Amino acid sequence: NRMSGVLSTLRQRAVDVKPDELRALALAFLFHFIVLGSYYVLRPIRDEIGAAGGLENLSWMFTATLVAMLIANTLFAAIVARLPRQRFIPIAYRFFILNLALFFVLMRTLPAGQQMWVGRAFYVWVSVFNLFVVSVFWAFMTDIFNTEQAKRLFGFIAVGGTLGAIVGGSLTGFLVHRLGTANLLVISAVLLECGAWCVRFFPAEFKGEHASAFRDETGNAERPIGGTLWSGITHAISSPYLLGICAFMLLHAVTA
Repeated sequence: NRMSGVLSTLRQRAVDVKPDELRALALAFLFHFIVLGSYYVLRPIRDEIGAAGGLENLSWMFTATLVAMLIANTLFAAIVARLPRQRFIPIAYRFFILNLALFFVLMRTLPAGQQMWVGRAFYVWVSVFNLFVVSVFWAFMTDIFNTEQAKRLFGFIAVGGTLGAIVGGSLTGFLVHRLGTANLLVISAVLLECGAWCVRFFPAEFKGEHASAFRDETGNAERPIGGTLWSGITHAISSPYLLGICAFMLLHAVTA
């Protein structure tokens, strides 16, 4: 009992979590760890490819990334409007896993003369991948936790992502010369599959109590997210708060 009390005190000092939130918090922490770990396995590879292609070509790859993101976001908006998040997230992550499998095959089979184009495509793809896997994760978190819970728990969940980024980058640094670049894509894909499974294990009773966005008007089934690309744009334009976030992200990207 005394040891249990000590552990409870330490837990409360680390994060203000209630007993019925522990499982959801632990899964969210692990999920964020996995998502950013998967990305940071790939990020050093992307940066190396960008540098190897010549700094003079980076501006063209940035432009290609913008075009790819516009196309991907249009498709994303159309698909996500028709599916509930618990179905969409595993589908989205497994789509990215298929992409990684394709890049793995291309990197292992194409001749050296064509690897430059594979590398450039990979550079653009990883940038789009980063946008969607992270944004989908946080969108899921806002469905799982209400505003009051988010203020208490999101900081701790963010720590999971930071640790995942450290571990992912360290794995690449340690293994790239032992396994080769292409084989690291397999590690990233395995992590993504683990992330897709995390969604399945969030406690149903927690979602039922705290996240009504998962259910339709009868409370019995998941409902589609709804909305359109245009509704998202108009909502952002009409909200000073969202416009401020857009301006912040624009300035951040320009500075970076």
